[in-house]
Amino acid sequence: MRVALFITCVNDTLYPHTGQAVVTLLERLGVEVGFPEAQSCCGQPQFNTGYRHETEPLVRRYAAAFRDYDYVVAPSGSCAAMVRDNYPRIGAKAAAEGRGQELADAAAEAVPKTYELTEFLTDVLKVTDVGAYYPHTVTYHPTCHGLRMLGLGDRPRSLLAAVKGLNLVELPGADECCGFGGTFAVKNAAVSAAMGADKARNITATGAEAVCTVDNSCQMHIGGTLARQGSTVRPVHIAEILASTEGNVW
Repeated sequence: MRVALFITCVNDTLYPHTGQAVVTLLERLGVEVGFPEAQSCCGQPQFNTGYRHETEPLVRRYAAAFRDYDYVVAPSGSCAAMVRDNYPRIGAKAAAEGRGQELADAAAEAVPKTYELTEFLTDVLKVTDVGAYYPHTVTYHPTCHGLRMLGLGDRPRSLLAAVKGLNLVELPGADECCGFGGTFAVKNAAVSAAMGADKARNITATGAEAVCTVDNSCQMHIGGTLARQGSTVRPVHIAEILASTEGNVW
């Protein structure tokens, strides 16, 4: 199979080590990973802010960049959900406006091959034990897009539960939003900060050494809030945990 890494903007700009961890993990599982340099933003910031027409070129670009691949793997529930849930809407609206089927066709090409990392591992590769080792107590926050739009369910937890040395502890109010929400955090800063403070307090109360998510955007918000509260809990992306081995802990 031909598999491409969709790194996403936040990871490319702020957390490149997460993309490196994905490649390390997938190659350890026998997957050859490609990285088409034509990839760009999925268009989520524009679309969520109401600029649908400005998002359309990015739909075309995404479909073209990954055309030669069987699967596209993203270490981001948020960006994977943008492709899977919103690209078809964008294509359908363009068609309804009498602008042809091009965008609908691009969405139909992109959607079936796009997977969030934990989905790809459990649903395509059919693995839960990826040979990882992470000797720490960890709590897991299910981010909103992964939980509600992609329906990831217990996939991330099943992968974490199989990690050697990892002690997984429950997070109170786990299904409550952390308050990031992309442009929501900018437009509604006070509400966002209050939600983040509640989430950070719950995380600290678990006694965990690290908090894990499938989205570095939410992780950034949570990590900043934890730091301001003086918490020692370390934010870590699930890819970095799963890429860790006894000889190399990320």
